[in-house]
Amino acid sequence: MDTASNSRKRTRFIDLSAMRKSFSLKPLTLGVAGVLLSACSSDRQEAVVYTDLEDCTRANPDAVSQCEVAYKSALEEAARTAPKYRSASDCEYEFGPNQCQQVSSSNGSFFMPFMAGYMVSSLLSPRPYYQPMFTSYSRNSSYRYRWIGADGFDYGGYNKKRFNVSKRAFEKKPAVTRTISRGGFGSTVRAKSSWGSKSSSKGWGG
Repeated sequence: MDTASNSRKRTRFIDLSAMRKSFSLKPLTLGVAGVLLSACSSDRQEAVVYTDLEDCTRANPDAVSQCEVAYKSALEEAARTAPKYRSASDCEYEFGPNQCQQVSSSNGSFFMPFMAGYMVSSLLSPRPYYQPMFTSYSRNSSYRYRWIGADGFDYGGYNKKRFNVSKRAFEKKPAVTRTISRGGFGSTVRAKSSWGSKSSSKGWGG
């Protein structure tokens, strides 16, 4: 099945200030039956990538509130940390047709890829760990159908959903405030040094 055809979305315009208001966090309920996820060691923990809110709630019907908080928070983090492009064509060259959105901010407008999924750990805790995930659907990209974290970490193929990650995977990443040109995504990812093998706590640039 062609993943790209099922995941494409129309380019659209969003307002970050309005999104921040609508995505304010709500208190979580506790005591949900065990679903996810126990830490494997003091520094490692299991995590799952969900493609959207429905994917999370379908897998965890007793943890709907936690799924919602993680999803909305990841969307905010995606807007803050995603690679930014000057034009739709540059963004779509990297991520594929109809995979980018125009965003308005105090610094002007730019184009960024849609969040392709979100990684969640400790879903049953009062505040789940989360981070946005991106992927490319472009034939021009060596990161086509691969999960890429908010800092550029390459987690591997898009079909893989469960990971054992460092707790640092969920540390807050620097905001991206500058735009990059066509080809910037791949070169930025390749330049990462690692937590384990391919990544750092740096962002896409800013």
